[in-house]
Amino acid sequence: MRIYVADKSDTLRKIAQKFHINLSDLITLNFRIPDPDHPLTGFPVYLPLAASERRAYSESGSIQVTPAPVSEVSWIPTSSLEKMSQTEYDVLIVGTGPGGGAVLWRLCEQWRKNGKKIGVVEAGNLILPTHARNIETIDFKRWNDLAYNSPRLKIPVSGTRLRQLIAVGGRSLVWSGVSPRMYLTPEQWPVPGWEMDMYYNIAEQAMHVTNVYTEGSPMNQLLLNQLRNGPYPTAVNEPLAVDMEPTRYGEIHSNVYFSSISFLAKALYRKSYDLAVLARAVQVVTEKGRVAGVHVMTPDKRSYVLKAKTVVLSASTLGTPRILLHSGIRGDAIGHYLINHSAVRGTAKFNRKDYPYVLGPIGILIPETEKLPYQIVLEGPIGYHSYHDKQIPFQEEMELFVAGFGKIQPRYENKITLDPYRRDEYGMPELQIHLDYNEADKAILGQAAEEVKRVTSVIGAPLVSLVPDEPVAGDHEAGTCRMGDDPATSATDRYGQIHGVPGLYVADNSIFPVLGAANPTLTMAALAIRTADYIIRQLK
Repeated sequence: MRIYVADKSDTLRKIAQKFHINLSDLITLNFRIPDPDHPLTGFPVYLPLAASERRAYSESGSIQVTPAPVSEVSWIPTSSLEKMSQTEYDVLIVGTGPGGGAVLWRLCEQWRKNGKKIGVVEAGNLILPTHARNIETIDFKRWNDLAYNSPRLKIPVSGTRLRQLIAVGGRSLVWSGVSPRMYLTPEQWPVPGWEMDMYYNIAEQAMHVTNVYTEGSPMNQLLLNQLRNGPYPTAVNEPLAVDMEPTRYGEIHSNVYFSSISFLAKALYRKSYDLAVLARAVQVVTEKGRVAGVHVMTPDKRSYVLKAKTVVLSASTLGTPRILLHSGIRGDAIGHYLINHSAVRGTAKFNRKDYPYVLGPIGILIPETEKLPYQIVLEGPIGYHSYHDKQIPFQEEMELFVAGFGKIQPRYENKITLDPYRRDEYGMPELQIHLDYNEADKAILGQAAEEVKRVTSVIGAPLVSLVPDEPVAGDHEAGTCRMGDDPATSATDRYGQIHGVPGLYVADNSIFPVLGAANPTLTMAALAIRTADYIIRQLK
């Protein structure tokens, strides 16, 4: 397949005549263009290969792009899109971050002995086989560079400080691991509290969430006591997704920090599935109002349609609505109600001589409550919260990371839309993003900033810096395919199924109707597992 950028006044009909192509073949390749006589100036149009190009392609293979190492030598088996296009899947998952990974793991766990077929496509490649903090050669500085500054991993979203990590495992390859439960109020959240508790329990077990990472750390206990005996009795050891189980009977625990790679591995040991990497999902395919598959492209612009009875989009808060909108899926709320965490981040210093010789890691959380619409996090010492070398050089002064995370009210006008003029290399419209704070959001952020100052005063660690984030910054954007009962104000039902399109589901941060102050990854995984269970019931 070739790509032709339409000239002025070009239509599909004129392009077919210009290149001596059968119009019906051209329409099939470009099914997103409904009218063969619609002007397409500047629009990328897919053309079939000429006979000579097809021969060259099949004989020499010189224009092929190898999507990943072959399964025999790769750390995870991969499949070709050509092979996958010959299979009809019971479930096809788009994306391998924590949402897609959790759905995959749960399906494979529950479907171990049946003949259900599961496929997964990932736009990125095999970059890291584990969380970056599990790699012994990566210290804090290198991890920080990978997480926030690496152009290979984090791709900036045009015009914002938002970042996308397009790779097998997604952002979970470099996330913090902080995994508290979210403070949820029944009037804002369509899932009953008892059911959320049940799925939180499942997700916490699967992700090894624990608060023992800092337990017994001398400095952490001193600071925690100061906070609890003062104005913060709810302060707790920071819950982290870390596997602290000791090795016994030869059972190896090689991945302390959790990433979605763990979900992929657990799924692989329970049931086989097909995984294609460097496979960009560009459109959802529907037939008679029901999902029928996904249109996928390779980096060299080969195009495939993968057939599926059920499709789960886990392509991120930005990627999932982009696919839906580009597919012509209708919904008043799709792309709207964009939310994120408001945040104020800083550092505080402490004198090393004031604390025991053995410091240990510091990880303390003051959680959101009904009266506290934000959370406060303390971590440190900076550079040594997680480390491989036990010999910490003595420094008279060291620093803590301290932050306050607030929340943004979901509003219709905060949204992502498709740019009518700019398209990427796959022919997909680029995104336009609008996200502003209202007065209530600014008030909460101001309260969080004052609380950070009080917390550092209580523990006797003077602030060195304190800087608020911009609205379009960070990694916790959510809400663009929010769940709910009313199609006028939500994109999916309470199980993540797109209103009006049977078999089409969403399992990522985009389904959150609200975003509390907590890191959303645990909640996302819990909801994804719940969606997987619902799919299992529908496909009996």
